[in-house]
Amino acid sequence: MKTSMKLISLAAFALISVSALAQEGQPWIHDPSTIMECDGKYYTFGTGGGGLISEDGWNWFGGAVRPGGGAAPDAIKIGDRYLVAYSATGGGLGGGHAGRVLTMWNKTLDPNSPDFAYTEAIEVAHSEMDEDCDAIDAGLFMDPNTGRLWCTYGTYFGFIRVVELDPKTGAKVEGTVDPNIAIDCEATTIIYRNGWYYLLGTHGTCCDGVNSTYNIVAGRSRNVTGPYLDNMGRDMVAGGGKMVIDGDDRQFGAGHFGRYIEDEGVEKMSFHWEADLDRSARSVLAIRPILWVNDWPVAGELFKSGTYEISSVRRGYALELAVDFVRQNIARRGGWRMDPNEPIVVHPNQTLDDVIATWPEGEIPARVGDWMNRPHQRWTITAVPEAGGYLGGQYYKIQIEGTDKTLTATEDVDLTVAPEYAGTDAQLWRIEQTIDGSYRIMPKAVPGHEGEYVLTSIADSTPTLAKWDFSSDNCKWNFIKK
Repeated sequence: MKTSMKLISLAAFALISVSALAQEGQPWIHDPSTIMECDGKYYTFGTGGGGLISEDGWNWFGGAVRPGGGAAPDAIKIGDRYLVAYSATGGGLGGGHAGRVLTMWNKTLDPNSPDFAYTEAIEVAHSEMDEDCDAIDAGLFMDPNTGRLWCTYGTYFGFIRVVELDPKTGAKVEGTVDPNIAIDCEATTIIYRNGWYYLLGTHGTCCDGVNSTYNIVAGRSRNVTGPYLDNMGRDMVAGGGKMVIDGDDRQFGAGHFGRYIEDEGVEKMSFHWEADLDRSARSVLAIRPILWVNDWPVAGELFKSGTYEISSVRRGYALELAVDFVRQNIARRGGWRMDPNEPIVVHPNQTLDDVIATWPEGEIPARVGDWMNRPHQRWTITAVPEAGGYLGGQYYKIQIEGTDKTLTATEDVDLTVAPEYAGTDAQLWRIEQTIDGSYRIMPKAVPGHEGEYVLTSIADSTPTLAKWDFSSDNCKWNFIKK
């Protein structure tokens, strides 16, 4: 939950599926907290204590440390400190609703740092055995408008409530009452965007592996304390909630939302799958893009290897090799000259063998032009697992289909298509879906330059590299599977 900012043929299919759809390494976790970045590494905590660490956002391993055990933690960075909340007991276990939500601080999340030391945990909410709310599943939220700190809590066995905390101490603000804001969900958190407060909650059945029906839903309000209504105007206190993500083809039980703002226009959501069939049906960490559709959050798609047209949002032209256009030798046939009894002939598309002898040797510039489904416009994009990754994704090589000709960043912050793939950082590409559904395409590194650059169409026919600007269609691309 929470907020801040993927016989031999079957085995081969499983490897492709894992590589495309799941975090790599050992991403075993249940009820992950919002992902936090600390000193160049990523951290998330889970039920039972401990959690995961990643150096690149794609390969995850155990090692995060969180004392107190308990369930469903969350984390948030406030100033130069990290506040961690977690729950003790609760959850309707054994028929009782008694639980406690506790908070504690740390200067760092790196357990090897000399500054690593949690403060003593303090209670900020509790529930009794016969209460209509379980004090469990904490979700932390700092209001960007007021600087006030809030924590949602509760499970499917009763109401969801929100408590105000002191952002300096992490303690409950004295004299406040915790209002009910939802029911029939758990693992809640609040996020803010464009004047709306969104309550994200996990609906459905938990903790039953591949049979779990967990799914993440949302409502929104103009006020942090609600009422939170879904897209049909149903109050979440009455069971409302618009779908954000449910089960996938091989993964089931999406729960415990967390939001990570990567950049302007690029957001990620973290959660767990209750069961991943490609990972022994274990509970695993998952990361997807967030799309915003009519001001509602929706899970985006993970990019998958394949052959594509790469289309510029600027005008719709396609990225291509800058080579001479080779005409197809098919006679023009006007409909008014055709014999109606003449047999229909199916003509093939132009093939690589038809044109490759006309292409120059060595490097070839890139350009954008009208899509004609010609060989110089078809790009095979392939994951490179050994290259590592970034938050929620892995790096890819981008090559003209059927060749080794590889899209490459150059020292003058431009593009070329090299004659072969050499495995350099300039030939590895980060492909991320943005909040409007388009993609940004970014080289892992530009030779001789610091900072990040993205594939950009600066004119109708001119692709290059430039700084990311979400407000400009020049920086955005679409992939059309071929």
